[in-house]
Amino acid sequence: MTVEQPQSVHMLLLQQKRKKYIFLVLYISLGPEKVSNKYLMYAFLSVAIFVLYHLKYVFKKCVFKCGELCYFFLWADYSIILLVRGGNLSGTHSYQSLVQSTFGQIGYVIVSALQFLYPFIAMISYNIITGDTLTKVFMRIQGVGPGNILTERHFVIMMSTLLFTLPLSLYKDIAKLGKVSLLSMLLTLAILITVVVRAATLGPQIPASDDAWVFARWNAIQAVAVMSFAFICHHNSFMIYGSLREPTLSSWSLVTHVSVGSAVLVSAVFAAAGYVTFTGYTQGDIFENYCRNDNLATFGRFCYGVSIITTFPLECFVTREVISNVFFKGELSNTTHVIITLVIVSAATALSLSYDCLGIVLELNGILSAIPLMFIFPAACFLKLSDGRWFRGENLIPSIILAAGVCVMIIGLIMMVLFPQDCSHGAEMFYCTVSNTSVPSTTSPNTGLQLMNATQNTSIF
Repeated sequence: MTVEQPQSVHMLLLQQKRKKYIFLVLYISLGPEKVSNKYLMYAFLSVAIFVLYHLKYVFKKCVFKCGELCYFFLWADYSIILLVRGGNLSGTHSYQSLVQSTFGQIGYVIVSALQFLYPFIAMISYNIITGDTLTKVFMRIQGVGPGNILTERHFVIMMSTLLFTLPLSLYKDIAKLGKVSLLSMLLTLAILITVVVRAATLGPQIPASDDAWVFARWNAIQAVAVMSFAFICHHNSFMIYGSLREPTLSSWSLVTHVSVGSAVLVSAVFAAAGYVTFTGYTQGDIFENYCRNDNLATFGRFCYGVSIITTFPLECFVTREVISNVFFKGELSNTTHVIITLVIVSAATALSLSYDCLGIVLELNGILSAIPLMFIFPAACFLKLSDGRWFRGENLIPSIILAAGVCVMIIGLIMMVLFPQDCSHGAEMFYCTVSNTSVPSTTSPNTGLQLMNATQNTSIF
C-alpha cells in the first residue's frame, strides 16, 4: 500500500480491511452524501461474512464467560483508538505511514505484506467454503448421487473459479459489483434466519458434547486468533477518521465504541445460535454440521455459497492493490492487471484444493496477520512515539496489549502446530443417522429417531 492517504471513501473500501462495519455509523453521522448506499451494502456484507460466520467456531474453541469475552473486544476497541492517537503524535494520516515513520521502511514492508496475506488467506477460505457447501446443495438434486462429479469439491471449486470468481475478479472497478453485492446482502439475511431457526428446531434434538459449557478452556488462545481474524478493522481507521465531520479524538472514540459494540452484539447472538445448536461438534464451516437431507439447511448452503462467491472479488482487489502499490507505484496496464489477477486467483485456488479444513485457515490467518495488525503494531507505534516508561501511566494499557499480542501470536502458532484442528472433511455428522456407531452413549435410539424426523423435509418455505 502506498504511504499517501487515499482521497475518497471509495478507496477506503477498496483498500479494505475490516473497518467496514463502521460505515453503518458513518452513514448516520455523515449522511448519504458522504457514504452512499453502495458502501453501506459492502459494509453489511463484509461484517456478515467475516464476523458472524466465524465466531460460531470461536465458541467451540473456547466458551468464554461474558466478562472474559468482553475483555477481548475492549482491547480491540482500544487498539483502534491507539492508531489515531499514534497518528496524531507522528503527524501521519494512514496506517502505513504511521508504521513507516515509527519503524522505517522495514515496518512499511511488513505491514504491506500482512495486508496482502490477510485477504489472500481469506480467498482460500472462501474457496473451501464453496467446495463444502455447494457439493451438498448439488446432492439434493434428483439423480445426483455421491459418485457424481457435482459432488466432488475439487470440481466445484474449479468451476466456480472459472465461471464466477475469476471473471468477477478481473474488474478494475469494484463498484461494478454493486448489484451482486446487494444480492449477497439479501442472501446473508436468509442465512441468519436459517441458523436461528435451526437453533430452535434442531438444537434440542442434538445431544450436547462433553463439557459443552465449560468456560475458559485451555485452548482459549486458538479462539483469540479466530476472533482477531473476524474483528480486525484497523487498516481503514485513519481514512474513516478523516471522513468525519469533526475529526477529533472524542468523536472518533464515540464512532469506534458504537460500531464495535454493535458488531459485538449482532455477532454474539449469531455465534451463540450456532454453538447452542451443535456445541462441541461445531465445525469451522457451520453448514458442515447440518444434515444433507435438511431442506432448510440446503437453502442456507445455497445462499452461503453464492454470497461467498460474490465476496471473493473484493478480497482479490485488495491483494492486487497491495502488489500494484508496492511494486508498480499504483499503476497497472491492462495486461499486467490480468496477469496479476490470474496469478493471485490461481494461487488461492491451488491452495484451497490442497486443504479442506476451514478452521485451520481461519486460525492461521488470525495468528499470522490479524493479531500483528490488530494488537502488536498499534500498541508498539504508540509506545515508541509517546513519552514515559512502559507499564506506567497512559502507557500501561498499550504495554499490556503489546505483550498480550506477542504472547498470543507465539503461543497460538505453537498450539496450531502441536494441536491441529479436527475437520469432518465432508463426512455426515453422527446425529444425521440412527445406526452410526459414533453416537455417544447419552444418545438413545429414540433420540436418533427424533433426529431423523427433525432433519427430514424440514423446510419452512
